[in-house]
Amino acid sequence: MNASQEQSFDIVIVGGGMVGATMACLLRDLDLNIALVDRLKFDVLNAEVTQDKFDPRVSALTAATKKIFADLEVWPDIEAARCCNYLDMQVWDADGTGSISFSAIDLNQSELGTIVENSILSSALYKQVSNQENLNLLPPMNIASMEVNDGGTRLITDKGQQKIAKLVIAADGANSKIRELCKFPTREWDYNHNAIVTTVKTELAHQQTALQRFIDTGPLAFLPLAAEPIDSIQNYCSVVWTAIPKHAEYLMQLSDNDFCTELTKAIEGRLGNIEWCDNRLTFPLRQRHSVDYVKNNVVLIGDAAHSIHPLAGQGVNLGFLDAAVLSRELHHGIEVGRKLADPSVLGRYQRKRKGHNLGMMWLMEGFKHLFAEQALPIRWLRNIGMSGVDNISVVKNNLARRAMGLDW
Repeated sequence: MNASQEQSFDIVIVGGGMVGATMACLLRDLDLNIALVDRLKFDVLNAEVTQDKFDPRVSALTAATKKIFADLEVWPDIEAARCCNYLDMQVWDADGTGSISFSAIDLNQSELGTIVENSILSSALYKQVSNQENLNLLPPMNIASMEVNDGGTRLITDKGQQKIAKLVIAADGANSKIRELCKFPTREWDYNHNAIVTTVKTELAHQQTALQRFIDTGPLAFLPLAAEPIDSIQNYCSVVWTAIPKHAEYLMQLSDNDFCTELTKAIEGRLGNIEWCDNRLTFPLRQRHSVDYVKNNVVLIGDAAHSIHPLAGQGVNLGFLDAAVLSRELHHGIEVGRKLADPSVLGRYQRKRKGHNLGMMWLMEGFKHLFAEQALPIRWLRNIGMSGVDNISVVKNNLARRAMGLDW
């Protein structure tokens, strides 16, 4: 539909990324008038998939997230493009002998998780929402201001267009404009880490195993990739190397050959030589958590509500769970005759998600500080602790189930 100076909707979802598109898809069976808006054009319907070219941005999807996409009938399109299940994970401390490993077999699961390129996931989602009867995909626009009252929220663009909604769902990322305009208080701090992401080709096959090594400058992760839908080539990995800014700057300035050499050393040659790397991207890391997820008739989901260290790939999974819980509460509220922005409906969403998100955030923060500490007694305790947990299957498997979203 064409944009006009003023349009009214039941729900406006601001942010057309993966979490926003998932939120829209989850509401597809409601008899409502819904809009999805982003500052960029929705042009992700056909992700380019070639055998030796990967999106540097990937997501490690948990079992809980995969169930959401299976229920939405999105997962078959992802599998048809390509994705890579990982069956095992090995984590070790670079400064000692401490190590821990996880196995899907020990958890009676088919896999620990699945690595999916973000462009493939977005393409599959937009294939669904592009034909969604109750959804309007609006042209690109920047929200410049907001007016909130009991009757709804008026979103005003930088070109003077006005979109009125009974409920606004902010899925517009870590630097959320909606969160800023509504003056949601946040608690945040810098991690003093920059993340470097790229794709590499390795001498040895990854054997569907994820690797994570904790180095004094920051953790390094190798996430297995599939070159084809049915993968017979297991020599590509997505790399996420988080490092203190000075070391990250040094790594970004290296030639590709020198970077591959450094990477081979950093992962202790577990996949043989790193033979090739794609372009490297880097960005600073910052932890942020909104004190509240709900204010009047505006609700935050995903990175707009919380952003965490990419240590275990949990960030986007938490966002997908936000969307699933909010959808469930909205469906239930409508069934019992509540208004969309009823405080009791939105309050239940906040209570169910805030504690879980905070728990995962503090767990990741604890890991970061634990492995950043170089004092000899702490290193000794850390190594003993990792090895001890590795030998106690009940504790280890409970940690794994929590990370996989099986017990949320």
